[in-house]
Amino acid sequence: MSSYIELESIMNKKHKSRASLIISRIFACLGLFILSFLILFFGSTTIICKGPSPKARDLFVNTVMETSAAKFLAKIYFSDEEIQNIIKKNSAEQLDEITDENLIVIPAELEVDNVAKPLEIIDISGSTYNGKMMIVLDPSRIKVATPPVLGNEAEGMRISDLVKNENAIAGINAGGFKDENGVGSGGQPLGIVIKNGKLVSDGGTSCVIGFDVNNKLIVGNMTSAQAVEKNLRDAVSFGPVFIVNGKRTEVAGWGGGLNPRTCIGQRQDGAVLLLTIDGRQATSLGATYGDCIDIMEEYGAINAANLDGGSSTVMYYNDKVINVSASVYGPRQLPTAFVVMPE
Repeated sequence: MSSYIELESIMNKKHKSRASLIISRIFACLGLFILSFLILFFGSTTIICKGPSPKARDLFVNTVMETSAAKFLAKIYFSDEEIQNIIKKNSAEQLDEITDENLIVIPAELEVDNVAKPLEIIDISGSTYNGKMMIVLDPSRIKVATPPVLGNEAEGMRISDLVKNENAIAGINAGGFKDENGVGSGGQPLGIVIKNGKLVSDGGTSCVIGFDVNNKLIVGNMTSAQAVEKNLRDAVSFGPVFIVNGKRTEVAGWGGGLNPRTCIGQRQDGAVLLLTIDGRQATSLGATYGDCIDIMEEYGAINAANLDGGSSTVMYYNDKVINVSASVYGPRQLPTAFVVMPE
């Protein structure tokens, strides 16, 4: 009996030893894989940042500096001063103009036929990106949606909930928000927020993007008081302005890098252009500021501006997100959205 027990003990020890060996080998392989990946990744970024191509370096720096969580990658290789110099060489010109409402003429009665639908969605593509363009003929249908409460202690809402709370049918993300290290709760907007003619968040002077009581898209740098004086009914802050009064912003180099984008524009006939560009994916790296301006010009925008992008970029329609979010956690919590009301 004792011999059997001893034999069983020896066998158990052998099985445990084999299991421990297998586990240790698995961890060794995993560690080797991670180490190899890090060597390859940082080796590649070192070549990009310190290699012979200034264009590759500028593209890398401008791209990662527009993210919330990956800025550290540029700071590994460059000082703050060097980074700012690279961004300055690849930036959008700051325009002093503000929308001239007289240049926009909205028909008294919108004509809708088989060609010009009340709401149309078009697939957009370029050499480095794929995206969606939503065209809304009636600008009075565009509103700003917000959570019930905004502030440091508040939480934002996902685009689906913002759309549903307003009884809207579609929406895109809008203004920026406090988002340290990419883990912000989405409750504290940056700049101003105007909803239904009421200033619900005061952000001082900023690039304001919104619709006045005559349903005309107003873009430009202004104070909160100026925005109220211009009778803005629904507005947020972000930027830069891409097109104002038919004049495009000049962009140097890789302005903004290749990133997911959300933009808004208006044609001379009042139709609103809502654009989202997918990014940070193998099939869609993203778009630069210049790419977005080209798209907006192609579709007839007389005024247009950049909204918050990156992992916040989202377009929602027919009870689902119709673009590909760059966020690994799905659509983020947001403080604001531009939503499309029913006809």
